[in-house]
Amino acid sequence: MPGIDYSGKHVVVTGGATGVGAGLLEVLAEHGKPRVTVLDLREPAGPHDVFIETNLSNRDAIDAAVAQIDGPIAALFNNAGVADTSQRDIVLAVNLLAPIYLTDALLPQIEQGGAVATTASIAGMAWSQRLPQHLELLAQEGWDAKAKWLDGRDLGTQTYAFTKETMQVWTMRDAARLRGHGIRINSACPSPIDTPLVKDFFETMGDDAMNFSIEAAGRMVTGREVAMLLAYLGSPAATFVSGQNIDIDNGMRASMVTGMLSFGGAKA
Repeated sequence: MPGIDYSGKHVVVTGGATGVGAGLLEVLAEHGKPRVTVLDLREPAGPHDVFIETNLSNRDAIDAAVAQIDGPIAALFNNAGVADTSQRDIVLAVNLLAPIYLTDALLPQIEQGGAVATTASIAGMAWSQRLPQHLELLAQEGWDAKAKWLDGRDLGTQTYAFTKETMQVWTMRDAARLRGHGIRINSACPSPIDTPLVKDFFETMGDDAMNFSIEAAGRMVTGREVAMLLAYLGSPAATFVSGQNIDIDNGMRASMVTGMLSFGGAKA
């Protein structure tokens, strides 16, 4: 029966220097020690084979990185992300434009039975409120067309939240397309993660929202816990799982959806 085994495989990870990405490198090493190529601004300390210094907010830099990646690729982990403490254009590029562009660029190298796994967020749980906008954006062909659509537009929510909504819609929308290539696509949607980036979310989302989310989930999720879910989604253990945005929040969103929890506190 298939398991989480990356033996003899090649995987690509964006954002491997800290947080979830750093945890993912450790988890992958524990599950078969695949050949790991990391795209990031800083070289990670965790187990990896190739590091390509890449500014994921820059399309030309991504093109240069892709030219250095040889295939086949068993799994692409779109993990890099930034908070709203960064400039709007950078948040849109790193969190939204880059993962879509990189996935399409590497698609010919992803093997049959391979997978794309993205680190999204429960911050994107309200995607249905803006579904027509997300679908219109995703219908734009290429980086430039999407960037033009986004330029100066009122997104209806914080930039970070919008990008994570789009990642969830993209995951669902592209499942059928990638199925035609024999490739699966899923995302992990964590509640607040215990990483150095959490301080940026307290700054941009506010203490009340962050403390509510942490208390409702019982604690912050660890980078390793998110990494374990990503490793599952990218492996043959998830061979028939695609188009799914999987919450990793200790049941917080489920409690909100069913009325067992409100922003004011627990009901039961």
